[in-house]
Amino acid sequence: MSEMFKISLPDGSVREMQQGSTPADVAAAIGPGLAKAALAAKVDGELVDLTRPFSGDAELALVTSRDEAEALDLARHDYAHVLAEAVQALYPGTQITFGPSTDDGFYYDFAPNPERGPFTEEDLPAIEEKMREIIAADKPLRREVWSREDLIARWKEQGETFKAEWAAELPEGEELSVYWSGEDWLDMCRGPHLPSTGKLDPAAFKLTRVSGAYWRGDQKNAMLSRIYGTGWLNRKQLSAHLTRLEEAAKRDHRKLAGEMDLFHLQSEAHGSVFWHPKGYVIWRELESYMRRAIDGAGYREVKTPQVMDARQWEQSGHWGKYRENMFVIPDEVPNVEDEGPLVSDDAEWMALKPMNCPAHVLIFRQGIKSYRDLPLRLYENGCCHRNEPHGALHGLMRVRQFTQDDAHIFCREDQIVAEVQAFCELADRIYNDFGFTYAIKLALRPEKRIGSDELWDKAEQELRDAVVRAGLATEEYGWEELPGEGAFYAPKLEWHLTDAIGRTWQVGTIQSDRMLPERLDASYVGEDGERHRPVMLHRAIFGSYERFIGILIEHFAGRLPVWLAPVQAVVATIVSDADGYAKDVTAKLKAASIRVETDLRNEKINYKVREHSLKKVPHLLVVGKREAEEQTVAVRTLGAEHQKVMSLDDALAMLRGEATPPDLR
Repeated sequence: MSEMFKISLPDGSVREMQQGSTPADVAAAIGPGLAKAALAAKVDGELVDLTRPFSGDAELALVTSRDEAEALDLARHDYAHVLAEAVQALYPGTQITFGPSTDDGFYYDFAPNPERGPFTEEDLPAIEEKMREIIAADKPLRREVWSREDLIARWKEQGETFKAEWAAELPEGEELSVYWSGEDWLDMCRGPHLPSTGKLDPAAFKLTRVSGAYWRGDQKNAMLSRIYGTGWLNRKQLSAHLTRLEEAAKRDHRKLAGEMDLFHLQSEAHGSVFWHPKGYVIWRELESYMRRAIDGAGYREVKTPQVMDARQWEQSGHWGKYRENMFVIPDEVPNVEDEGPLVSDDAEWMALKPMNCPAHVLIFRQGIKSYRDLPLRLYENGCCHRNEPHGALHGLMRVRQFTQDDAHIFCREDQIVAEVQAFCELADRIYNDFGFTYAIKLALRPEKRIGSDELWDKAEQELRDAVVRAGLATEEYGWEELPGEGAFYAPKLEWHLTDAIGRTWQVGTIQSDRMLPERLDASYVGEDGERHRPVMLHRAIFGSYERFIGILIEHFAGRLPVWLAPVQAVVATIVSDADGYAKDVTAKLKAASIRVETDLRNEKINYKVREHSLKKVPHLLVVGKREAEEQTVAVRTLGAEHQKVMSLDDALAMLRGEATPPDLR
């Protein structure tokens, strides 16, 4: 008689299953409906195939389409494999490499047959059709374990040099899993997968684009063709996603920046922004707003050097971890007339700072600090540089030169919870002022970390307690704990903003750090007269000014709140007889600190309205002979269907109110 295993289910019930049974067998035993709906299983918390046999007593949770996160990841993983199978069926001689799921879909990298050449977007419709054939065939996805040697031999026999290279680098003796699609196609993969290709919805995916990608991300290696797709659980989800993409394209901050004359980027300064006058108005307004916020919260603003000695970065630990992303320069360059290399082998090195924290520690270390001086909150609009790859740069969202609303709070152990709570409340006020909803997430200890478990327990609980005291650890605020996603030296709180079309952006953060004060020898004199290490809280709310401005532009589709708008009003004439009155109106608005322009051009008023609407000017004050005689203005508000005739005094009062930043109202 075979051994029986006890399988515990989420409802508390226990089923006894024979040795060799699988999660699919449990689903079938419960009922045919569940057997049909089941996509995968969680066995003792690990996501596995439905056909993976139990190895002993276990806790089992069956995954269906209702478990959207897991189901989506499985589907996207399978779409990638179906894509690879379709491409090889259509284009013999194509080699496969790898294809993961992504946040909204999947991709796969291919080495095309040299005689054919790289794939193009013209190939996508045929590939999509072949993918639908494979899905309709409902081919079972079957897992097998192969030896490393057998798998390498298989790949070489099939002419799959890239797969053979990858398999050869895996540890000797390691058993590797492969998945068959039907009986004639397989790929090396850890899994898990859906039970069959028919579990995918043939109407819930779309191939989107083709690009180049280097094998293993190294430009010294072969160039591959990467085919991207988006994949969902059903047609409705795909349709909603495509609608979001269309809306996102309309809101693209790079496109709107050109229409509104805010900034530009060009190759002479890869990853750095050329701010135009109107764009820099937004920056200055945000900077002023943030200064008022941090002044009111007891921060003291500082300014630190852009370039620091490499020895400082070595001591802080950044040189070993961030060196490849730092801009490094020699401490001294010889006279160009001297013979020999421009930089000698024994040169000392400097680096543009990629972050502000070590410099703030150096300020803290100036002079003796007492426990009475803490907490000390140091703030900096700190300009930083990181050597991001060209391919990773994206408008304002990812740049090489950026400015952080950065601050570091040096505090005693007994002050941590209160300081984090105060920061949570400050961030809440600021995000509400900009109209954002958000979720707070606690990123917990990663597998690779420094520090004892006791220290991590303490640090995680401090952040947890602070959010609870601030009243934000609730479902309303999307409170969630993320195992394994903390920094290697500390846990952190993250603020994920939701924009107008449902996208999320991780922006604010605070993390407690006991390591950097130790490495850089920061200390204060305690009440006992002995030296103690402060705890250093790293925090930001905007994250970086560049990225936050990009998010704001897309969130508001360029229609920024009046207090942030570069031009808050335009006074436009219908006829030239009103030019004098238009100038008088403009003068009064300027005297009230309204950012206003005058449009006296000999153009039809509808033309002027369209042009200023494109530039996202919030209010157009139209004046003609009647308005001049009656001392009124016809106000056309951006997005409103009808204009409103108002007295000049009423219009001025309205503009004053809307132009006042929310924290000053």
